[in-house]
Amino acid sequence: MINLVIAFGGLSSEHPVSCVSASNVISNLDKTKYNVLKVGITKKGFWYLTEAAPSEIADGSWEKHDGNIPVTLSASREVKGLIEINGSRVFPVDCFWPVLHGKYGEDGTIQGLCEFAGIPCVGPGVCASAASIDKSVTKLIVGTTKVKQADYFLALYRRFRNDPERIIREIEEHFGAKYPLFIKPACEGSSIGVYKVNDREELREGLGNSFRYDKKLLVEETIVGREVEVAVLGNDDPKASVVGEVLAANDFYDFDAKYENAASRTVIPADISEEASEKLRKSALKVYKALECRGLSRVDFFLCEDDRVVFNEINTLPGFTNISMYPKLWEVAGIPYSELLDTLVELAMEL
Repeated sequence: MINLVIAFGGLSSEHPVSCVSASNVISNLDKTKYNVLKVGITKKGFWYLTEAAPSEIADGSWEKHDGNIPVTLSASREVKGLIEINGSRVFPVDCFWPVLHGKYGEDGTIQGLCEFAGIPCVGPGVCASAASIDKSVTKLIVGTTKVKQADYFLALYRRFRNDPERIIREIEEHFGAKYPLFIKPACEGSSIGVYKVNDREELREGLGNSFRYDKKLLVEETIVGREVEVAVLGNDDPKASVVGEVLAANDFYDFDAKYENAASRTVIPADISEEASEKLRKSALKVYKALECRGLSRVDFFLCEDDRVVFNEINTLPGFTNISMYPKLWEVAGIPYSELLDTLVELAMEL
């Protein structure tokens, strides 16, 4: 039996989404194959081994569960497990699954800890995770492929703080004063801190608001097209799923549209031509390989007129909630949820 850690929560703004994802993962794991060690990480960064039920993990009440054990992951390869803080118990770990979204979970930090400890970790490694979560670095790497992407301007907080009007002028000069524009924190997920701005005043306000989430922002041109996504699975020989389309209830696919507005929906497979589908799947694999991902990732695109494909972003630890696109794409492709979980653990442990 495999001792599998499912880590959830974390310090990022996506903490609640992580808890819901983990609840679904835990509920669908084959308990005859895995000894599941549920590790909740609070918003303050405290780790607890918990026996909380999936429903308690999903609603956040796990933190008050009786019997929570404070633990830490041993960095020593001699131990390879969770160590009880202020205690003597050691809980062996064979594989670590960070069902953690955003900073300190999807950015290479937890992956580095696992690599140092010699414990297999589900999902892309340190370099791929760090490069993929930082949209400005992702842009540079994807720029080495032939996959098109939106034009952008990189805005830094220290320059904006010293002279905001200069940054606004530079942005307008870069885009020829064309609006609307999108502002995105470089290292946030779930569209948190993303703003669509239609003029200079909205640009000024949007930059100020978005800098609350990150000290580095991308300002991007507006791409008019259908929002489509492709799931990728594998290590040395990755495979691309069918293409899914996002029909956002809001003006764009923001946090509310993703997780709270029931009017948002997805179409799988997307109602697009076979030629467009193949182009998207090939582009997803190019991006995945260029970033040296392994295990899993979801690659997002815009499909424009004349089937022009424009890369949007990559998510190395996509959501596993009951409405998340990644598992749904593979389910339509013929891989049931539980089988997908088994495959991801196998991919982690084969390295």
